[in-house]
Amino acid sequence: MRTIDFLQEGDGAIILIDQRLLPHEKKVLTIRTHQELIEAIQTLAVRGAPALGVAGALGVALIALRSEQKRWSKVKVGEAIADLRAARPTAVNLAWGVDQVTPLLPQGSAAVLKSALAISQADGLANRAMGKRGAAYLLEKCGRKKLRILTHCNTGSLATSDWGTALGVIRELGEQGYVQEVLADETRPLLQGSRLTAWELSEAGIEYRILPDGAAASALFSGLVDAVLIGADRIARNGDSANKIGSLGVAIAAKECGVPFLVVAPESTIDRSLASGEEIEIEFRADSEVTHFAGKSVAPLGARSYNPAFDVTLARYITAIVTEKCVYEISKGERL
Repeated sequence: MRTIDFLQEGDGAIILIDQRLLPHEKKVLTIRTHQELIEAIQTLAVRGAPALGVAGALGVALIALRSEQKRWSKVKVGEAIADLRAARPTAVNLAWGVDQVTPLLPQGSAAVLKSALAISQADGLANRAMGKRGAAYLLEKCGRKKLRILTHCNTGSLATSDWGTALGVIRELGEQGYVQEVLADETRPLLQGSRLTAWELSEAGIEYRILPDGAAASALFSGLVDAVLIGADRIARNGDSANKIGSLGVAIAAKECGVPFLVVAPESTIDRSLASGEEIEIEFRADSEVTHFAGKSVAPLGARSYNPAFDVTLARYITAIVTEKCVYEISKGERL
């Protein structure tokens, strides 16, 4: 099934793969209210910038449907949409998805849902286009050989509606026979790399190894990496890119080693209203994500944490940004 979709039978509901349980259990959540969707977003049952864009659009469709069924006031509808839009502040795609379909509310829930499903389908097509563009660019940059690729966090089909962004490029290279190995950062503290990316690579039959986040720079300096591919949750118009915490350190090491560092994300992730990454709001998450592991304390009682969910990779560390539209060669001075 797709990572997230809409069940139109009965009263209508959003269905999604619960990513909190992977890789040990594949469970489908049935979301019947916008409050349940917000909780799913904030607890990372659904995550990844493109998937959040689809979730935002489908969430408005669910709100529209419930408002018709229960005769909500315009005020209540507006409050529900505002709460959904603000569920995660760093990822621009969530708000983008909400904003794409909200103007259709006066036309009824059917019109909103049709538009939301079109956004989901377009995301899958965009991912395929990114995969082909990114693969072609890397083969031109690195030569037509089997590549050793390092990636951070999860950017596969689980982070989108279908196929993936950075991992979509890797899948395309794999289908062409140009992947020797993927080094997947574990991605502390929630382990999206070891739980999700490794699972997707295993499902795709692509060779991989998991490495601690702290080993990424060592792998680069040891000559074990030909290219780095990551995704993005928001990109400023100068090319500064917000992605999962830990991306910045990998980018600095890649720059020092002369290894291409590519950001792969849909055009909808580019927020041209922001001049630079300094304007990107960074989400901070609970201390317990750092002080506890699998529900057990691994730190002194009362320990506090510094736990940003994202960091901003400055444009000067980025070789290129790949979207479904084109490849922006940031290192050559191209701007978005």
